[in-house]
Amino acid sequence: MLDASEILKKVRKIEIKTKGLSKHIFSGEYHSAFKGRGMSFSEVRDYQYGDDIRNIDWNVTARTGDTHVKVFEEDRELTVMLMIDISRSSSFGSVNQFKNELIAEISAVIAFSAITNNDKVGAILFTDKVEKYIPPKKGKKHILRIIREIIYMKPTSHGTDLEDAFIYLNNIQKKKAIVFVLSDFMIKGYESALAVASKRHDIIGLHIYDQMEKSLPNIGIIKAKDAETGTVRYLDTSSASVRKNYSDWFADNHTYFDMTFNKYRSDHISICTTDDYVKLLLQFFKKRSG
Repeated sequence: MLDASEILKKVRKIEIKTKGLSKHIFSGEYHSAFKGRGMSFSEVRDYQYGDDIRNIDWNVTARTGDTHVKVFEEDRELTVMLMIDISRSSSFGSVNQFKNELIAEISAVIAFSAITNNDKVGAILFTDKVEKYIPPKKGKKHILRIIREIIYMKPTSHGTDLEDAFIYLNNIQKKKAIVFVLSDFMIKGYESALAVASKRHDIIGLHIYDQMEKSLPNIGIIKAKDAETGTVRYLDTSSASVRKNYSDWFADNHTYFDMTFNKYRSDHISICTTDDYVKLLLQFFKKRSG
């Protein structure tokens, strides 16, 4: 078990890596991709050629005798919610890093980008139930707390229930939010809850997976343990049918994820633990703002 100094060291490492990305790469793209809810009044100034006549402030114009217009600016303050899958299946990785480590990094990039743009960030950490809710707030200290919880929270349950997490979001977050759902999405049955959530919020699905989950290599007999149920079994990876059944299971869940998010017009991307997530997130943000 890690002591407090080791925990702080790991959080600090993620902060250094992701805060720099957020500040120099993502903050502008984030701003373009997630515009404010509308426009808010800023000031009144003299009319200039080309101003929209619909913005003329007739009261000030009548009082001063000179034409004045109202100036509006983008209402930038948003609420960002991170829905984080911390079930045991996220603690898997075969090459570069574990899925939960990648989830923590991407969450940190999004969170630091949000507070750079003066937005609030909250989090819902879930398994087959909601393990922890962190209300939206601003500030670096708050973001570091979220990162720390994502990395080190010990869940009381082992399974995954996305439907329950979406229902909790619908109940707790009444105002519109930008909601990033980070999970391996190796489960179905969340369509009806997503349908409700997508009407109120801007839902974005980030499917995080490991290459070995997509297809098994031909390496003979291996011992496999289901992270969520604890069931142990032996797989003969030299069998073409075993490898096909395994890849079909992954493909079936991914197709459900893709079709369900498309159906409710919710943006989504898939990121492998071996991918350059910086490149993929930048592409995603640019596509959103295009």
